[in-house]
Amino acid sequence: MSQLPAFLTLYRELIAIPSVSCLDSHWDTSNKPVIDKLAGWLTTLGFSVTINELTRQQGKYNLLAKFVPPTSDGNGGLLLAGHTDTVPWDEGRWTRDPFQLTEADGKLYGLGSADMKGFFAFVLEALRGLDLNSFNKPLYILATADEETTMAGARELSAFEGLSPDFAIIGEPTSMTPVTMHKGHLTEGIRVTGKSGHSSNPTGGLNAIEVMHDVITGLRELQGEFQQKFHDANFAVPYPTLNFGNIHGGDAANRICACCEMHIDLRPLPGMSMDELYGLIDSKLQPLQQQFPGAVCLEHLHEAIPGYRCAPDAAIVQLVQQVTGNHAQPANYCTEAPFVQDLGCQTIVMGPGSIAQAHQPDEFIRIDEITPAQQQLRTIVTQVCQANN
Repeated sequence: MSQLPAFLTLYRELIAIPSVSCLDSHWDTSNKPVIDKLAGWLTTLGFSVTINELTRQQGKYNLLAKFVPPTSDGNGGLLLAGHTDTVPWDEGRWTRDPFQLTEADGKLYGLGSADMKGFFAFVLEALRGLDLNSFNKPLYILATADEETTMAGARELSAFEGLSPDFAIIGEPTSMTPVTMHKGHLTEGIRVTGKSGHSSNPTGGLNAIEVMHDVITGLRELQGEFQQKFHDANFAVPYPTLNFGNIHGGDAANRICACCEMHIDLRPLPGMSMDELYGLIDSKLQPLQQQFPGAVCLEHLHEAIPGYRCAPDAAIVQLVQQVTGNHAQPANYCTEAPFVQDLGCQTIVMGPGSIAQAHQPDEFIRIDEITPAQQQLRTIVTQVCQANN
């Protein structure tokens, strides 16, 4: 069996491959070269590899590598998951080549070094030298596409037939602190279509800005209702939030505004139904939709991402807390966890590197984090996959 490249070579080759996910086609890049690279390495380790092109996004791919040891019945086991895409980079703010892994000042710099292509190098290194045939539980490695935009890859996990691990770890950068809950994320567009006319006769048209004012008034009421009706003390902001992100409309002071559009951001608590949330929004928009037929339209700017929670007494939580010495925490950001959890497995978010580096210029991971994280991942894999049946 051929040998894997050295850890830093694995890292360097992953960082060198552009795999930007962006709604702007100027930036967006296929992740297939990263998937192919991972497939080769994982095949070397003895995994069987399946690669699926996404139905939601042509040119983007998911990979599932599976190792079922000879003594296993093929059930349960551990899934190690991560996304292969990165955000775009700001050339004016990076002081290093984002696609060249650079070691300096006790750090490894590069786009995706923390968030999160580097995680796959950690996984491969953790598996180096292990006798996978000594396991009695399956081990899966999942690599997804487009987490940074639509989470299209995580929405298509059902395409991998029979994927039902007992436990899953999503290797987002958490400084090896297990994350067991986070809020969801919705981005909605509200468009008001009015009727233009001369400003000297306001009744001759329908001013979209004025109608949007009424929309905002209703949604401000909803902000207050969120604080009164919902509460989760685990979060620093213990209620769902609604943020008015941007608004634009009109073209001249002496014309009645014919169109006004606003984008809002919502962060629901874990366990909140998306249908319930949309119902609350609709309850504020329906009176205006009735008053101004056809004028007020709600558009989903991406598919909703639900909140996520793993029980604090779950076996995987207890194990990783014991191995890492870090107590489970909530997160303010979204991950693929709710979609992975839908596989029916106990799911946590935990990986090397700091979330403070995510989406930042000169992204890095500290070198002194590397060996402890490798050892902890190796211990977790061994304890789960060599568990007694």
